[in-house]
Amino acid sequence: MAVSFVVSTSPHIRTPDTSSRTMWLVNVALLPAAVAAAVIFGRRALVVIAVSVAVAMLTEVLSQMVFRRKSTITDGSAVVTGLLLAFTLPSTTPVWMVGLGSFVAIFLVKQLFGGLGFNIFNPALAARAVLLASFPVALTSWSAPVASFLQADVVSSATVLTTVKEGGARAWGYLDLLLGTIPGSVGETCKIALIAGFLFLILMRAVDWRIPLSFVGSAVLLAALLGRDPLGELLAGGLILGALFMATDTVTSPTSAWGRVIFGIGCGLLTALIRVYGGFPEGVCYAIIFMNCLTPLIDKYVVPRRFGAPKTEPGRTAT
Repeated sequence: MAVSFVVSTSPHIRTPDTSSRTMWLVNVALLPAAVAAAVIFGRRALVVIAVSVAVAMLTEVLSQMVFRRKSTITDGSAVVTGLLLAFTLPSTTPVWMVGLGSFVAIFLVKQLFGGLGFNIFNPALAARAVLLASFPVALTSWSAPVASFLQADVVSSATVLTTVKEGGARAWGYLDLLLGTIPGSVGETCKIALIAGFLFLILMRAVDWRIPLSFVGSAVLLAALLGRDPLGELLAGGLILGALFMATDTVTSPTSAWGRVIFGIGCGLLTALIRVYGGFPEGVCYAIIFMNCLTPLIDKYVVPRRFGAPKTEPGRTAT
């Protein structure tokens, strides 16, 4: 019996990195933000996180059984999706709505397209967009930080971006925005926790810095040019969460270095434009989803030079 071998040209690069390792590192990096959410919004935040992760994992298992695929529940990707979706929701989101969002993220956005590596959009953001379009009141009913972890009652309050959008004065200082003691989604408010998690990923070499830097830089720069407070725009809303943990999704972002820069700049510019001129006070979700659509186009026209090829070569050749 003849055996076929596929031989590629050098250099041959070996690395211990796997998608599973990367996903579990991301889960670890998100833990500080989850703990901060529990402290800021109370036990209700933990309920939202637990339901989102549990339904995401269950949907992953059942979907792979339906499609007769090998189970990949241990790779951690479903946990990442569940955590990120929960982080984008208010702590007052009904439990059944959280579960519906997780189902949409895993089954419709991820598994229906073929599973991890084949989805076009970031599953968590796509699910949040579906929930926001279907249940706008629930998804924009924010709660103020609770006085203690055991507090059950929540107080409705407008977010920083909503207040600015409506022409009001910002009632929170920069320190409040940094620590996260402000109304907002479960995992987006505490910027220190998010940045700490991202620095962990940088140290572990599990994420690229180009998309976050270009995303944040372009959003802040355009906000300043449009007359907004650049530091306030940076620390308010989901810009940090989106730039550090969602736009960096390796499946839905470009593969080349310059492609990632272009992707990040596009996300940042769209975020600022939606915040200023759009109907919603926040633009991170839709900006990333829109740029996800352009990822194949960016990968097609922004390609690295072939190894060993002259610098005048415009790009790599097909193999």
